[in-house]
Amino acid sequence: MSEAEIDLGRELGGAKLTASSLRDQALRVIRARIISGELAPGRLYALGAVAEQLGVSVTPVREAVLDLAREGLVELARNRGFRVREMTERDLDEIVELRRMIEVAAVRTIAERGLLADADRLREIAAATEKCAADGDWVGFLDHDRDLHMGLLAHLGNERLLKIVGSLRDQGRLYGLDRVAGSASLMESTHEHDALIDAVAAGEADLAAAIMDRHLRHTRGIWAGHAEQSG
Repeated sequence: MSEAEIDLGRELGGAKLTASSLRDQALRVIRARIISGELAPGRLYALGAVAEQLGVSVTPVREAVLDLAREGLVELARNRGFRVREMTERDLDEIVELRRMIEVAAVRTIAERGLLADADRLREIAAATEKCAADGDWVGFLDHDRDLHMGLLAHLGNERLLKIVGSLRDQGRLYGLDRVAGSASLMESTHEHDALIDAVAAGEADLAAAIMDRHLRHTRGIWAGHAEQSG
């Protein structure tokens, strides 16, 4: 391994994959490490090294990386591996701005129309998200956080909306999660999920929209390390 290639045993947390859905599992683990910032922009990561650390052949890793390239998270290095794409502060600001335009309106509509059918299930996911945040389990945290947001938005029945929001979420990676594990600001952000679910379930559209807007601005500040004021 060259000096430019990184020790993925440390950076992938020693994760090993099971036999089923290897491509999907590789995608899940690698994406989580990219989004959390554990795989750093600009460094070269060899496919063979990633595959070895995950305990799989190169094929599912290559397929996962191709998916990540289509999502805009990585850039391919021909016959060598991949590099995580650098995201500027402006990139992240634009992503959050778009998410606010889309998700705030969507949540308002769900609340107004009384479309939320599984509030209890979303509350279970919210609790799991909080536990993962407190424990610093970023693969679990990102999985549950994604499931909660996408599960709520799914009540509109708009597949295009889900695809757009999913892509924006993945592009807006969450810098520095390790530094805020268990912190008051991160836990406050995850607690907002409970208030959001309660407002939507109660049909309080204005309140639900306000909570979603605050949540997106709040998390943008935490993840960028700027502690942006919410309100």
